[in-house]
Amino acid sequence: MTLPITLSAVAAAALINIWLSIRCGQARTSEKVSVGDGGSDKLIRRMRAHANFTENAPLVLVMIAALEFAHPASNALAAVAGVFMLGRVAHGLGMDGGAFAKGRMVGTLVTLLTQLGLAIWAIMSAMA
Repeated sequence: MTLPITLSAVAAAALINIWLSIRCGQARTSEKVSVGDGGSDKLIRRMRAHANFTENAPLVLVMIAALEFAHPASNALAAVAGVFMLGRVAHGLGMDGGAFAKGRMVGTLVTLLTQLGLAIWAIMSAMA
């Protein structure tokens, strides 16, 4: 059994992870910091955006996979996965502050609501 929603979500997550990593590298280069954060606000923000992604994405991806097993070809699940990924990009951009500062709040809210919604859906599926 292939899991096209999960595979797509994992691929998107990998690309976002690479993007966040590159942004950290760019900040390291511009701030001339090889190890640690050097006290650079820019680097700290980008490192936290990357870390926050790695803290939240695995659990969401596991729930997406489990729910796809229970509900193959679910358009709702595909939509949730897509919205989650957009939220994570918004959070990453928002962590820089400036014009995209609201993206941090949007991304955080999308992440929390995604986790809550998927958790409720998983509980309901398990009890059915």
